[in-house]
Amino acid sequence: MMTVSEKTAKNALTDSRAIRQKVFETISESKKRLTPGELKKRLSQKFAIDKKLLKTAISDLVAGRQLVYTYNFGCSFLEKSFNKPTRISKRVVLKPPGMRYTPESDEVVIDIAQGASFGSGEHPTTRLAVRGIEAALSGKNCLLKTNHARALDIGTGSGILAIAAVSLGVKKALAIDIDPCSRSEAKKNISLNNMEDRIQILDRNIENIDEKFSMITANLRYPTIKRLCSHILKITEKQGMVVVSGIKTDEVPDILNTFTQKGFGCVWKEFEKDWVGMVFVR
Repeated sequence: MMTVSEKTAKNALTDSRAIRQKVFETISESKKRLTPGELKKRLSQKFAIDKKLLKTAISDLVAGRQLVYTYNFGCSFLEKSFNKPTRISKRVVLKPPGMRYTPESDEVVIDIAQGASFGSGEHPTTRLAVRGIEAALSGKNCLLKTNHARALDIGTGSGILAIAAVSLGVKKALAIDIDPCSRSEAKKNISLNNMEDRIQILDRNIENIDEKFSMITANLRYPTIKRLCSHILKITEKQGMVVVSGIKTDEVPDILNTFTQKGFGCVWKEFEKDWVGMVFVR
């Protein structure tokens, strides 16, 4: 049996690169935002790390734009930074406007300006929705690859899902949002990605939309998605795809039941932290 000192020596982290990796992994995998003190406590439960080395590792990660300090109600948190080119799916890379990035052959690069609207890529639900769009467009669904294929993004926020859908293969998209701030920021991001002729923005509730779409995206909370299911069915083309996100893990059975009762089948599902993204086909 190992002594306490032997266990401590075995778990000691003294390599700067290894410490940075553990700090970044702990922040990225945490289900809640961590203060520097909470980060130190979590790491100290598993490893013996010198305080100065830990402080240096955090400073290096912040300087390298891998982590960022955020502030809320007078409390400081450490979070994964999106103020640099960041891959959020197999093919999609988000980056701030004006920052240089050389994409690989199959990568899709989207410029998203930081703003007040939801959808910068920092939240798991946005990443899951983009992965769902990618999964839908990577499958054998020919409807989404035709010249008339159109997407509808409900509550577009920053416009990221409409931009992702068009970037990955949908011909045109309609992005709706009743919040003027969101529409303004979505318009800016659409312009940054040179998609003004392919994405339309409207101040419209989904209940006032009657035309049919090949793909519908909705990064909304569970009660709203459930309430809108009947209308989503009405405006989804046969063999059309519906990408939903904003769902907690314990809400999945009810959402699955709601959509399957309407004739949808779930063809993709992915989890990140406590959140779930799903793709349904009509």
